Amino acid sequence: MIELKNVNFEYGSTEGAAGAVGETVSNGSLCGVNLSIADGEFLLLTGGSGCGKTTILRLINGLIPNFFEGHLEGSVTVDGFNVSKAELYDTAKSVSTVFQNPRSQFFNVDTTSELAFACENQGMEEEEILRRIDNTVSELHLQPLMNRSLFDLSGGQKQKIACASVAVTGNKIILLDEPSANLDLRTIDELAGLLRKWKGEGKTIVIAEHRISYLWDLADRTIILNDGQIERELSRSQMDKITEDELHELGLRTNRWLSSSKDVRSLSDVEGTKPQLLSDQDSQWFRQAQPPLEIKNFRYKYKNGYQALNIPQMQISVGKITAITGNNGDGKTTLLNCLCGLGRRAKGTILYKGKSYKRRQRQKIIYLVMQDVNHQLFTESVLDEVLISQNLQNEEEARRILSNLDLEQFANRHPQSLSGGQKQRVAVASAIASGRDILLFDEPTSGLDYIHMKEIGRILKELKELGKTVIVVTHDRELIKECCDTELCLKDYNQL
Repeated sequence: MIELKNVNFEYGSTEGAAGAVGETVSNGSLCGVNLSIADGEFLLLTGGSGCGKTTILRLINGLIPNFFEGHLEGSVTVDGFNVSKAELYDTAKSVSTVFQNPRSQFFNVDTTSELAFACENQGMEEEEILRRIDNTVSELHLQPLMNRSLFDLSGGQKQKIACASVAVTGNKIILLDEPSANLDLRTIDELAGLLRKWKGEGKTIVIAEHRISYLWDLADRTIILNDGQIERELSRSQMDKITEDELHELGLRTNRWLSSSKDVRSLSDVEGTKPQLLSDQDSQWFRQAQPPLEIKNFRYKYKNGYQALNIPQMQISVGKITAITGNNGDGKTTLLNCLCGLGRRAKGTILYKGKSYKRRQRQKIIYLVMQDVNHQLFTESVLDEVLISQNLQNEEEARRILSNLDLEQFANRHPQSLSGGQKQRVAVASAIASGRDILLFDEPTSGLDYIHMKEIGRILKELKELGKTVIVVTHDRELIKECCDTELCLKDYNQL
C-alpha cells in the first residue's frame, strides 16, 4: 500500500540539479493531495505539464526530500514506513523508477554493466545477477543492445535499457515517468507488453504520462492533476465510458491508438512513391515554384565504423512541414545532426533552392532543436535564451514568441528549473527567434501534454506560413495528424 495523506509540497531554493542558486521553484508543487494506491494496482497519473505528476513519483521513491529539497507537509508511506525519513538505499529495495530522461539514471558506460548495477547494489550473488540479466534480455528482446556503449544508443534505445534495469531488480513497486516520450510505435507496443507482464505478476505500477492511448486498457484507475491538485479521478468503469472529446476538454491527449500513416495527410515529395492530396496541377506548380531540398549520396559513419546513413536520394518539400519517422536507432537524429552541419564525417550533397551547401554553410541557414534540449540551454533566464538566438536582439519580439508558447510567465526563470515539457518549448522559442530558413525539430513534443502539443502544431504551421521549411523527427502520431504535410519513413530511403 502506498499512501499520501494531506501532502503539500513546494520546491525550495536548492532543487537538486535543476534550480538555480537562490531561486524558489514552484513548478510541480502539490497542494492537499490525498492518494491511496493498493498493492498490485496499475495507476495512471496524467495532466498538464508541471501539474505535479513527477513530484508524486519523487515522493514515493524518496527523492523528495532526500535529493529534491523543499517544504513538505503531510505523510508519504510505502508499506507502512515513512519514505521521507528512510534512506534512499532502503527505499530502492522495493521501489524502482524509470525516469523521463534515462540518461539521468545511468551509472555505467556500457549496457550490460548498467543492467547488473542495481542487483550488485543489493548484494546479489554473481550467478543470480547473470541469471536475471539473461532472463530480462530474453524477455525484452534486447540482445542487439547488449555489450554496447550507452553513448552510442538512440534516445529510445536508452529508454529500453532503463526499463530493463528496473525489470532486472524484481522490485514489487515500479514507477515510470513519461516512458514513451522518445519511443517509436513498435517499442511503445513492446513497453505495453512489458507493463502487461508486470501487472500480471502483481506488481504495483504508477506511471506518469501524457501519451495515454497505449495505457488506457491497462490502467485500473486514472488520476488527473491540475496545478498540484487532484482535479478528477476515473475508475475503470468511468475510463471505459469517457469520450475522446471529454478527454480533450480536460486537456488530455487521445485514448485512441494512432498507429499508421493513414492517420496523416500525405503529400508526395518523391514522384511515384506516395499518394498525393494535392491536385496534379497544384502539385506540379508547387514543385516548379519551390525546388525541393535535395539529399544526394549522403553517408555517415561513426568512429567505430558503423554506418548510420546511406541515402542515395531524398527530396524534402520546401516551405512545408515534413515528418521523418522510423524505428528507434534507424538514424533519424543522426540525419538531423548531419543536415545542420554537426556531423563532421558526413559525406554527400545537400541542395537547397538549387544551390549546394557545405557543412559550415548549412549552419547559417539551418537551426536544430535537439532531442535532449538540456544540451542547448545556456543562459540564466528563459528570456535571455530567446534573445541570444536573435540576429539583432529585440526584447519585444522575444516576449511575443514566449507568449505564443505559453512561456511569458517564466521569462525570468532559470531554464533548468522548468519541467521537461517547458524546456522543450523554450528550445522551440529559440528556434523561432533564430530567423533561419530551415528549422529541424527532434521530438519537439516529447513530454508535452495535449494543449501544448496542439500549440507546437500551431507554431509549426505558422512557421510554414512564413515560408519556413520545417523538418520534424517524431514518433508522435497526434502531432503528425495535427500539422504535418508529409511523412517520410527514413528506412525507405536509408539503404544500409
